[in-house]
Amino acid sequence: MAEVLMEIWEEVNRQRVKHIISSYQLDGDEASQFNTYLEELLHLYPLPLIELALVETLIDFWLSVPSVRGVEFLSQAHDKLKHWEGEPIASTITPSQFQQITGLDPGPIFGSSGVPPACPIVNPS
Repeated sequence: MAEVLMEIWEEVNRQRVKHIISSYQLDGDEASQFNTYLEELLHLYPLPLIELALVETLIDFWLSVPSVRGVEFLSQAHDKLKHWEGEPIASTITPSQFQQITGLDPGPIFGSSGVPPACPIVNPS
């Protein structure tokens, strides 16, 4: 039973990542290459951390015209993930901003009512 719940939870988290990508059409015109790269990241990093990296990267390029998308976007998100491997995770956004941008519950990322986040995150002051 616990194994089934873990599989369901992982699938929910994958859907959250896919929701962010589809909401902002982050895969661009390179869907196949993007999805291959994304699958690699999904095997290397916790899903909530990938969500945060996607949103942080989205914010970094918010005013870029044309918008950065595709493998280039994912590469930038991957750079954030690699940076966080050796440093504390310092988020530039608050849980409410995360929710406004994604439409998703920020709890799995930032922690909520007794549920700790996957990785400790330092919020902006």
